[in-house]
Amino acid sequence: MGGGGGLPVTDVSSLTGFPECLDGRVKTLHPAVHAGLLARRDDAAHRKTLEELSLCAIDLVCVNLYPFVEKAAAGLSFDETIEFIDIGGPAMLRSAAKNFAGVLVLTDSADYPRAMAEIQSGTPDMSFRKMLAGKVFNMTAAYDAAIARFLQNGGETFPRCWTQPLEKAAALRYGENGHQKAALYYTQDRGGSLKNMAMLGGKELSYNNIRDVDLAWKAVCSFGLPAAAHPPLGEAELESLVPQAARKTAPCTAVAVKHNTPCGIGAADNPFRPFLKAKACDPVSIFGGIVAFNGTVDAATAEKLDEIFLEIVAAPDFEPDALAILRRKKNLRILKMSAPPRDEVECVSVDGGLLVQEVSRRLFDKWDVVTRAAP
Repeated sequence: MGGGGGLPVTDVSSLTGFPECLDGRVKTLHPAVHAGLLARRDDAAHRKTLEELSLCAIDLVCVNLYPFVEKAAAGLSFDETIEFIDIGGPAMLRSAAKNFAGVLVLTDSADYPRAMAEIQSGTPDMSFRKMLAGKVFNMTAAYDAAIARFLQNGGETFPRCWTQPLEKAAALRYGENGHQKAALYYTQDRGGSLKNMAMLGGKELSYNNIRDVDLAWKAVCSFGLPAAAHPPLGEAELESLVPQAARKTAPCTAVAVKHNTPCGIGAADNPFRPFLKAKACDPVSIFGGIVAFNGTVDAATAEKLDEIFLEIVAAPDFEPDALAILRRKKNLRILKMSAPPRDEVECVSVDGGLLVQEVSRRLFDKWDVVTRAAP
């Protein structure tokens, strides 16, 4: 049988002597496959067993797993999604990785060129083999975490083991301080406001920028997103879209953040006045900070934003003239936010573990005034 690039290919059934069955659920789960992967090349008894059973050693495994995460997000039925849980693929990868001294195992296309060079050298480096094996367990752990979360959805909020399918989205220039290394990871199986944002201008985001914009966006979204993608609205028109009872405050809100702490919040009936109010809360701290809006930024607001030094402006949308004004500063990061915060829990690292709690969705149930002067 011919393969891609002219490579000779042997069907798995020819190797195992057993037909694929159960609608493809069982193909590679067979001793002819796993004995060939797990047999130690330096063990005479293992080599003899392979010979007696007429089995071949397998020296390289390259597997692309069923796209479970993508299919789980595609709106398939539960039963259809279950069929994309790969069993044979991870099993082969894990067998090969356990026996990495004799088997080269590939899960990342970025490793293909070096693997080819190592094979052509005749003696693949043991440290390279070990690194590839580590990648297997790293990847399958995330794959299994996504499946576990899918199956446990609606079950325990805090299961016995805390796992998350995280994938590196970017290597950052540095962390909170210049001497610290850092990277950004996104959950593979969940959306998120930062994961879905679009960068419309400015230089790349730093570690501190990401922390600050996450807090700023969560803060401004706590006032709702009534004016997203809309120009300033009159009260009657706004009432038809978002009744007063559904609004926590005025339709437009601006939040200024500096060093991961809000330093000003303003609300009014258009983007211009909320920003002026937020700035007036602390006109010193806002310098070099971040401003987030829960509505469309117009040109008048952009002109005011342009008057001070800011790291980031984030909003659901920007009028074309506003975008042109903000882009005059080449380093100003302009972020279009297309989704509200979705986190259900929040984690804080402690030495040797994590603190995990539900995200707070409310501030007060009621007010109890305990002073003579009411706020």
